[in-house]
Amino acid sequence: MTAAQLESRFATLCQEDLPLPGGGNTAHRHRRIFAIGREDLSLAKLAEAHWDAVAILREAGLQPAPDARYAVWASEIAGQELQFGSGPNGHVLTGTKQFCSGAGLVDRALMTAGEGGSLLVEVDLQTHADCIRYDKGGWAVDAFRMTRTSAVSFDNCPVTSVVGRDGWYVQRHGFWRGAVGPAAAWAGGAAGLLDYVMANKRDDPHTAAHRAAMYTDVWVTECVLEAVARDFDLPFGPDPLLRALAARHAIEQACTDTLRRFARSMGPAPLARDTDISRRYAELDLFLRQCHAERDLESLGRALRQT
Repeated sequence: MTAAQLESRFATLCQEDLPLPGGGNTAHRHRRIFAIGREDLSLAKLAEAHWDAVAILREAGLQPAPDARYAVWASEIAGQELQFGSGPNGHVLTGTKQFCSGAGLVDRALMTAGEGGSLLVEVDLQTHADCIRYDKGGWAVDAFRMTRTSAVSFDNCPVTSVVGRDGWYVQRHGFWRGAVGPAAAWAGGAAGLLDYVMANKRDDPHTAAHRAAMYTDVWVTECVLEAVARDFDLPFGPDPLLRALAARHAIEQACTDTLRRFARSMGPAPLARDTDISRRYAELDLFLRQCHAERDLESLGRALRQT
Protein backbone atom coordinates (compact mmCIF):
# COMPACT_ATOMS: atom_id res chain seq x y z
CA MET A 1 0.00 0.00 0.00
CA THR A 2 1.44 3.36 -1.04
CA ALA A 3 1.09 6.56 0.98
CA ALA A 4 -1.51 7.86 -1.47
CA GLN A 5 -3.49 4.63 -1.26
CA LEU A 6 -3.32 4.74 2.52
CA GLU A 7 -4.67 8.28 2.66
CA SER A 8 -7.51 7.45 0.27
CA ARG A 9 -8.43 4.29 2.16
CA PHE A 10 -8.31 6.14 5.49
CA ALA A 11 -10.70 8.78 4.19
CA THR A 12 -13.11 6.04 3.11
CA LEU A 13 -12.98 4.31 6.49
CA CYS A 14 -13.72 7.58 8.26
CA GLN A 15 -17.17 7.44 6.67
CA GLU A 16 -17.93 4.23 8.56
CA ASP A 17 -19.84 4.46 11.83
CA LEU A 18 -18.85 1.80 14.37
CA PRO A 19 -20.77 0.82 17.53
CA LEU A 20 -19.54 2.54 20.68
CA PRO A 21 -17.30 0.49 23.00
CA GLY A 22 -19.50 -1.01 25.69
CA GLY A 23 -22.59 0.10 23.79
CA GLY A 24 -24.11 -3.32 23.13
CA ASN A 25 -22.25 -4.43 19.98
CA THR A 26 -18.59 -4.14 20.95
CA ALA A 27 -17.79 -7.45 19.25
CA HIS A 28 -18.57 -5.91 15.86
CA ARG A 29 -16.30 -2.98 16.68
CA HIS A 30 -13.45 -5.34 17.57
CA ARG A 31 -13.97 -7.49 14.48
CA ARG A 32 -13.89 -4.43 12.20
CA ILE A 33 -10.67 -3.07 13.71
CA PHE A 34 -9.16 -6.58 13.53
CA ALA A 35 -10.03 -6.74 9.82
CA ILE A 36 -8.37 -3.38 9.11
CA GLY A 37 -5.27 -4.48 11.02
CA ARG A 38 -5.17 -7.59 8.87
CA GLU A 39 -5.35 -5.32 5.82
CA ASP A 40 -2.63 -2.86 6.89
CA LEU A 41 -1.34 -1.80 10.30
CA SER A 42 -0.62 1.83 9.39
CA LEU A 43 -4.19 2.09 8.15
CA ALA A 44 -5.49 0.44 11.32
CA LYS A 45 -3.54 2.82 13.54
CA LEU A 46 -5.17 5.82 11.86
CA ALA A 47 -8.66 4.34 11.56
CA GLU A 48 -8.83 3.04 15.15
CA ALA A 49 -7.83 6.47 16.47
CA HIS A 50 -10.50 8.17 14.34
CA TRP A 51 -13.18 5.77 15.56
CA ASP A 52 -11.97 6.25 19.14
CA ALA A 53 -12.26 10.04 18.78
CA VAL A 54 -15.80 9.75 17.43
CA ALA A 55 -16.77 7.52 20.37
CA ILE A 56 -15.24 9.95 22.87
CA LEU A 57 -17.09 12.92 21.42
CA ARG A 58 -20.40 11.10 21.51
CA GLU A 59 -19.79 10.00 25.09
CA ALA A 60 -19.29 13.67 25.92
CA GLY A 61 -22.62 14.54 24.29
CA LEU A 62 -20.92 16.12 21.26
CA GLN A 63 -21.05 15.30 17.57
CA PRO A 64 -17.98 14.99 15.32
CA ALA A 65 -17.64 17.56 12.57
CA PRO A 66 -19.18 16.27 9.32
CA ASP A 67 -16.70 14.45 7.03
CA ALA A 68 -13.77 15.26 9.35
CA ARG A 69 -10.90 12.86 9.92
CA TYR A 70 -9.93 12.70 13.60
CA ALA A 71 -6.98 11.67 15.75
CA VAL A 72 -6.51 11.25 19.48
CA TRP A 73 -3.23 12.68 20.79
CA ALA A 74 -3.03 11.74 24.46
CA SER A 75 0.64 10.94 25.02
CA GLU A 76 1.82 12.67 28.18
CA ILE A 77 5.37 13.45 29.34
CA ALA A 78 5.59 14.77 32.89
CA GLY A 79 6.41 18.47 32.93
CA GLN A 80 5.76 18.86 29.20
CA GLU A 81 1.98 19.12 29.16
CA LEU A 82 0.31 21.44 26.68
CA GLN A 83 -0.43 24.75 28.38
CA PHE A 84 -4.12 25.64 28.39
CA GLY A 85 -4.82 29.35 28.69
CA SER A 86 -7.05 32.21 27.65
CA GLY A 87 -6.73 34.29 24.50
CA PRO A 88 -8.66 37.27 23.17
CA ASN A 89 -11.32 35.04 21.64
CA GLY A 90 -11.36 32.04 23.97
CA HIS A 91 -9.12 29.22 25.16
CA VAL A 92 -5.74 28.58 23.51
CA LEU A 93 -3.01 25.92 23.58
CA THR A 94 0.74 26.45 23.70
CA GLY A 95 3.47 23.81 23.75
CA THR A 96 4.45 20.56 22.02
CA LYS A 97 2.62 17.22 21.96
CA GLN A 98 4.70 14.13 21.16
CA PHE A 99 3.76 10.97 19.23
CA CYS A 100 0.95 12.47 17.17
CA SER A 101 -0.04 9.97 14.48
CA GLY A 102 -1.89 11.38 11.50
CA ALA A 103 -0.24 14.80 11.68
CA GLY A 104 -1.04 16.49 8.39
CA LEU A 105 -3.52 13.73 7.49
CA VAL A 106 -6.33 14.47 9.94
CA ASP A 107 -8.58 17.51 10.09
CA ARG A 108 -9.16 17.59 13.85
CA ALA A 109 -7.59 16.14 16.97
CA LEU A 110 -8.66 15.42 20.51
CA MET A 111 -5.76 15.95 22.88
CA THR A 112 -4.98 16.04 26.55
CA ALA A 113 -3.74 19.35 27.99
CA GLY A 114 -3.27 21.22 31.24
CA GLU A 115 -1.65 20.04 34.45
CA GLY A 116 -1.33 16.26 34.42
CA GLY A 117 -3.26 16.12 31.15
CA SER A 118 -6.50 16.57 33.07
CA LEU A 119 -8.27 18.36 30.21
CA LEU A 120 -9.40 16.92 26.90
CA VAL A 121 -9.81 19.46 24.11
CA GLU A 122 -10.68 19.46 20.43
CA VAL A 123 -8.71 21.50 17.91
CA ASP A 124 -9.58 22.23 14.29
CA LEU A 125 -6.18 21.68 12.69
CA GLN A 126 -7.20 22.99 9.27
CA THR A 127 -8.73 26.28 10.39
CA HIS A 128 -5.82 27.08 12.70
CA ALA A 129 -2.94 25.75 10.59
CA ASP A 130 -1.06 29.06 10.91
CA CYS A 131 -0.32 28.45 14.61
CA ILE A 132 0.54 24.73 14.31
CA ARG A 133 3.90 23.23 13.35
CA TYR A 134 4.62 19.56 12.55
CA ASP A 135 8.07 18.09 13.20
CA LYS A 136 8.66 14.57 11.86
CA GLY A 137 12.37 14.74 12.62
CA GLY A 138 12.11 12.67 15.78
CA TRP A 139 10.67 9.64 13.97
CA ALA A 140 13.77 7.68 12.96
CA VAL A 141 12.30 4.38 11.72
CA ASP A 142 10.38 3.32 8.62
CA ALA A 143 7.66 1.59 10.65
CA PHE A 144 4.53 3.76 10.67
CA ARG A 145 6.26 6.44 8.62
CA MET A 146 3.17 6.68 6.44
CA THR A 147 1.06 7.65 9.46
CA ARG A 148 3.19 10.83 9.65
CA THR A 149 3.70 10.45 13.38
CA SER A 150 5.21 13.74 14.52
CA ALA A 151 5.76 16.14 17.35
CA VAL A 152 3.14 18.89 16.99
CA SER A 153 3.76 22.37 18.37
CA PHE A 154 1.05 24.92 19.13
CA ASP A 155 1.54 28.66 19.49
CA ASN A 156 -1.53 30.23 21.13
CA CYS A 157 -3.69 27.93 19.02
CA PRO A 158 -7.46 28.41 19.51
CA VAL A 159 -9.32 25.51 21.13
CA THR A 160 -12.44 24.48 19.23
CA SER A 161 -14.10 22.94 22.29
CA VAL A 162 -13.33 21.63 25.77
CA VAL A 163 -14.52 18.02 25.63
CA GLY A 164 -13.84 17.10 29.26
CA ARG A 165 -12.36 18.54 32.45
CA ASP A 166 -10.87 17.25 35.70
CA GLY A 167 -9.68 13.91 34.35
CA TRP A 168 -12.95 13.08 32.58
CA TYR A 169 -11.05 11.48 29.70
CA VAL A 170 -9.67 8.61 31.81
CA GLN A 171 -12.63 8.36 34.19
CA ARG A 172 -15.39 8.04 31.58
CA HIS A 173 -17.37 4.88 30.88
CA GLY A 174 -15.63 4.18 27.58
CA PHE A 175 -11.98 4.62 28.57
CA TRP A 176 -11.08 1.02 29.47
CA ARG A 177 -13.71 -0.41 27.13
CA GLY A 178 -12.09 1.51 24.29
CA ALA A 179 -8.57 0.50 25.34
CA VAL A 180 -8.94 -2.89 23.66
CA GLY A 181 -9.37 -1.21 20.26
CA PRO A 182 -5.61 -0.98 19.63
CA ALA A 183 -5.22 -4.60 20.74
CA ALA A 184 -7.75 -5.60 18.06
CA ALA A 185 -5.46 -3.90 15.54
CA TRP A 186 -2.42 -5.78 16.92
CA ALA A 187 -4.30 -9.05 16.54
CA GLY A 188 -5.23 -8.20 12.96
CA GLY A 189 -1.60 -7.37 12.20
CA ALA A 190 -0.54 -10.82 13.44
CA ALA A 191 -3.30 -12.41 11.35
CA GLY A 192 -1.75 -10.76 8.29
CA LEU A 193 1.54 -12.51 9.04
CA LEU A 194 -0.34 -15.80 9.34
CA ASP A 195 -1.94 -15.14 5.94
CA TYR A 196 1.54 -14.94 4.40
CA VAL A 197 2.59 -18.19 6.07
CA MET A 198 -0.56 -19.98 4.91
CA ALA A 199 0.04 -18.87 1.30
CA ASN A 200 3.70 -19.92 1.38
CA LYS A 201 4.45 -23.35 -0.10
CA ARG A 202 7.21 -24.11 2.40
CA ASP A 203 6.05 -27.26 4.22
CA ASP A 204 8.89 -28.88 6.15
CA PRO A 205 8.01 -30.28 9.62
CA HIS A 206 9.35 -27.26 11.51
CA THR A 207 7.42 -24.79 9.35
CA ALA A 208 4.27 -26.86 9.78
CA ALA A 209 4.68 -26.78 13.57
CA HIS A 210 5.20 -23.01 13.63
CA ARG A 211 2.25 -22.55 11.26
CA ALA A 212 0.02 -24.49 13.66
CA ALA A 213 1.18 -22.40 16.62
CA MET A 214 0.63 -19.12 14.76
CA TYR A 215 -2.84 -20.24 13.70
CA THR A 216 -3.60 -20.97 17.35
CA ASP A 217 -2.21 -17.59 18.45
CA VAL A 218 -4.48 -15.74 16.03
CA TRP A 219 -7.51 -17.82 17.01
CA VAL A 220 -6.82 -17.10 20.69
CA THR A 221 -6.75 -13.34 20.03
CA GLU A 222 -10.10 -13.56 18.22
CA CYS A 223 -11.57 -15.50 21.15
CA VAL A 224 -10.26 -12.93 23.65
CA LEU A 225 -11.70 -10.05 21.62
CA GLU A 226 -15.11 -11.73 21.49
CA ALA A 227 -15.10 -12.61 25.19
CA VAL A 228 -14.03 -9.20 26.45
CA ALA A 229 -16.59 -7.55 24.16
CA ARG A 230 -19.36 -9.59 25.80
CA ASP A 231 -18.17 -8.53 29.25
CA PHE A 232 -17.99 -4.86 28.24
CA ASP A 233 -21.58 -4.97 27.00
CA LEU A 234 -23.02 -6.40 30.21
CA PRO A 235 -24.96 -3.80 32.25
CA PHE A 236 -23.20 -4.90 35.46
CA GLY A 237 -20.20 -6.76 34.11
CA PRO A 238 -16.70 -7.28 35.51
CA ASP A 239 -14.45 -4.32 36.22
CA PRO A 240 -13.51 -3.00 32.74
CA LEU A 241 -9.99 -2.09 33.91
CA LEU A 242 -9.33 -5.72 34.88
CA ARG A 243 -10.76 -7.07 31.66
CA ALA A 244 -9.02 -4.53 29.41
CA LEU A 245 -5.56 -5.01 30.91
CA ALA A 246 -5.93 -8.79 30.92
CA ALA A 247 -7.15 -8.82 27.32
CA ARG A 248 -4.37 -6.52 26.15
CA HIS A 249 -1.77 -8.70 27.88
CA ALA A 250 -3.14 -11.92 26.40
CA ILE A 251 -3.24 -10.44 22.91
CA GLU A 252 0.23 -8.91 23.25
CA GLN A 253 1.65 -12.29 24.28
CA ALA A 254 -0.01 -14.12 21.38
CA CYS A 255 1.17 -11.51 18.88
CA THR A 256 4.71 -11.60 20.27
CA ASP A 257 4.72 -15.37 19.84
CA THR A 258 3.52 -14.95 16.25
CA LEU A 259 6.35 -12.50 15.52
CA ARG A 260 8.95 -14.90 16.94
CA ARG A 261 7.59 -17.91 15.09
CA PHE A 262 7.17 -16.06 11.80
CA ALA A 263 10.86 -15.19 11.64
CA ARG A 264 11.94 -18.66 12.72
CA SER A 265 9.72 -20.41 10.20
CA MET A 266 10.10 -18.12 7.19
CA GLY A 267 13.73 -17.12 7.66
CA PRO A 268 15.19 -13.76 6.61
CA ALA A 269 13.92 -13.63 3.02
CA PRO A 270 10.46 -12.03 3.53
CA LEU A 271 11.84 -9.61 6.13
CA ALA A 272 14.65 -8.53 3.81
CA ARG A 273 13.00 -8.73 0.40
CA ASP A 274 9.24 -8.26 0.80
CA THR A 275 8.44 -4.60 1.45
CA ASP A 276 4.90 -5.14 2.72
CA ILE A 277 5.76 -8.03 5.02
CA SER A 278 8.87 -6.40 6.45
CA ARG A 279 6.83 -3.25 7.16
CA ARG A 280 4.02 -5.26 8.76
CA TYR A 281 6.50 -7.16 10.92
CA ALA A 282 8.26 -3.99 12.10
CA GLU A 283 5.01 -2.12 12.68
CA LEU A 284 3.49 -4.93 14.72
CA ASP A 285 6.63 -5.16 16.85
CA LEU A 286 6.50 -1.39 17.48
CA PHE A 287 2.72 -1.18 17.88
CA LEU A 288 2.81 -3.83 20.62
CA ARG A 289 4.79 -1.42 22.78
CA GLN A 290 1.57 0.54 23.21
CA CYS A 291 1.00 -2.23 25.71
CA HIS A 292 3.20 -1.10 28.59
CA ALA A 293 4.32 -4.62 29.46
CA GLU A 294 5.20 -5.09 33.13
CA ARG A 295 3.88 -1.63 33.99
CA ASP A 296 0.41 -2.66 32.84
CA LEU A 297 0.77 -6.00 34.60
CA GLU A 298 1.68 -4.21 37.83
CA SER A 299 -1.45 -2.07 37.47
CA LEU A 300 -3.52 -5.19 36.88
CA GLY A 301 -1.93 -7.01 39.79
CA ARG A 302 -2.56 -4.13 42.19
CA ALA A 303 -6.13 -3.73 40.98
CA LEU A 304 -6.76 -7.43 41.58
CA ARG A 305 -5.80 -6.96 45.24
CA GLN A 306 -8.51 -4.31 45.56
CA THR A 307 -11.36 -6.48 44.22
